Amino acid sequence: MSAFVVGVDVGGTFTDVFVLDEAEGAIRIAKVPSTFGDQSRGFIEGIGDAVDDFAQIRTVVHGTTVGTNALLERKGARTGIITTEGFRDVLEMRRRDRPATWGLRGSFEPVVDRGDRLEVAERVLADGSVLEPVDAAAVQDRARALSTAGCEAVCVFFINGYANSANETQAVEAVRRVWPNAYVSAATEILPEIREFERLSTATLNAYLQPAVSSYLDRLQSGLKQRDFGGDVLIVQSNGGVMAVESAKRYPVRTALSGPAAGVIAAKAIAGAAGFENLITCDMGGTSFDVSLVAGGKAAIAAQTSIDFGMVVRTPMIEITTIGAGGGSIAYLDQSGLLQVGPESAGSNPGPVCYGLGNTRPTVTDANLLLGRINPERPIGGKLEKLDVAAARAAMEAVIAGPLDLSVEEAAEAVIRLANAKMAGAIRLVSIERGHDPAKFTAMPFGGGGALHTGALIKEVGLGAALVPRFPGVTSALGCVVADMRHDRVQTVNRLLAQTDFAALQSEMTAVAEATEAVVRGSGIAFERIERSYEFDMLYLGQTHSIAVPLEIPPEGLDQAAVTAAFEAAYRAAYGRLLENIPIRLMNYRVTVTGRRPAFDMGVFAPAGGRPAADCAIGSREVYAEGRFWTATVYERLELEAGALVPGPALLEQADATIFIDPGLSGRVDGFGNLIISDREGQQ
Repeated sequence: MSAFVVGVDVGGTFTDVFVLDEAEGAIRIAKVPSTFGDQSRGFIEGIGDAVDDFAQIRTVVHGTTVGTNALLERKGARTGIITTEGFRDVLEMRRRDRPATWGLRGSFEPVVDRGDRLEVAERVLADGSVLEPVDAAAVQDRARALSTAGCEAVCVFFINGYANSANETQAVEAVRRVWPNAYVSAATEILPEIREFERLSTATLNAYLQPAVSSYLDRLQSGLKQRDFGGDVLIVQSNGGVMAVESAKRYPVRTALSGPAAGVIAAKAIAGAAGFENLITCDMGGTSFDVSLVAGGKAAIAAQTSIDFGMVVRTPMIEITTIGAGGGSIAYLDQSGLLQVGPESAGSNPGPVCYGLGNTRPTVTDANLLLGRINPERPIGGKLEKLDVAAARAAMEAVIAGPLDLSVEEAAEAVIRLANAKMAGAIRLVSIERGHDPAKFTAMPFGGGGALHTGALIKEVGLGAALVPRFPGVTSALGCVVADMRHDRVQTVNRLLAQTDFAALQSEMTAVAEATEAVVRGSGIAFERIERSYEFDMLYLGQTHSIAVPLEIPPEGLDQAAVTAAFEAAYRAAYGRLLENIPIRLMNYRVTVTGRRPAFDMGVFAPAGGRPAADCAIGSREVYAEGRFWTATVYERLELEAGALVPGPALLEQADATIFIDPGLSGRVDGFGNLIISDREGQQ
């Protein structure tokens, strides 16, 4: 009997499904339009397209954008805050930054109105001593007032709760006794770390997301149960690990970049198997282009991320730079008559003009279609019989070509060039501006549209090559299948190294690691092994910003010399020099526990029984590139044998994506079915 592991990634246009049949060692994929209003419908439909019997599914792993969309669109629940007297405006004051760096104007609306931020008398000092206990009855009065006003969720935040959570814990217990639902977030439970704005912002956004994410996951579980699914459901976290559904309902803020994180995890695994350690991931979906850097086989992890201006989430996340340059991004002329692309997207409904669902404004997908790079008879996703080229042409003529006095092809190429320029800028941001040479990195384009722009990005940025995975359109769904379980904990220390009791600190860290490991083991998931890792946030006395210092606890235990050496090595790597004779401060420690799931065998992608490139050619098509038409050979991509060489210009078609090899470049199929694209000399 089959035992399926299913990965599902819900994007702005499509819901992608990747299925591993563990019994047969076979894979299946599906791609269906995302269903807005209730993404669980597309989720269930997508799995149903790939799996006949839900009872055969052992595990479903999901990369979700419900939390991301709720934050970006500000469609979370009405939320209340109960805080220390005098601190109701922390969320609004932020760090006194501004939306436009050089502008004198700008506004910020916090997700919680001032009237829903209530105060209560209590005070814990920075050293952890309780100056004024909290009055539980007063806390309950504030909670009842917020509930009566219509708040669905509440966050309890006391100013120095990180140093001593006694008052905050007592207040949370009091709130839960009168609050009408389970949506109560405690700031120190979400983030027991110094710095009041980051702690409050993260905890508030957690409460803000709880109703939306919890109700979505409830619908998801109900829909799966109705189809006789009895296995486990796991949710991808922003840090690239997975967690149980109940954990996701309790900590939805940890899913803020769930879907894009899954893509990076898959890309790292695919590239590692193929022998590439330095990678720039380029995930182009329907609404956005997500870029991340993997150096030395390790994805970059950020301790803090801004989802939007003033919406700070301080929880470990894979570093991902997102711009509005997806396949559905709309092209238009601004008030000055200049061509612009995005960030507004047509999404899946109505979608690009060529979908024939009512949109009249051209998109990046329409431009690629008009340039001959997309086959109108074979649209990806399988739900449309054909694409409407005439409608796309009319829209491009009316909106772009006519006003700019260009041909339709010239206008379409201008749209693509502008989109490529924006993508190249995002790649430079994560590479050159951080001291990395793009020539030493391989791009991995994936998502429904990423492989259409590969050649232009290689040429424009100077990348060494590009590696297109076997199924680029469902790469993020694959990432759900290969991701490990991961839980992170952080705690503030805030002491000079010279004043730190390292024996007591190690004992505390070990206890936190054991408690976190118990959570991982309690998930009911089978792991090959469980690993622990530790990291300190450290800085010189007088500095504001800390650096992350990875640390292994030596057999003889922690001591000042070992911690100092680790800090100096990390500081020198970051800044090139040390600051002599300045005391070092230890701000926080971080504990990560990872449950390693069974390794995914990339050999399932090997192109067994493939054919030479000449035998896989199915025709030719005129494509417009570099200001003129070219005759491009069209290939059935999945029929190509390992070692096959494909010179550009060429188009490689498959159900989930189309690959365009630009003139002057060529592609080679490796032993895992990946297509490696570079200049022709590089293919010899």
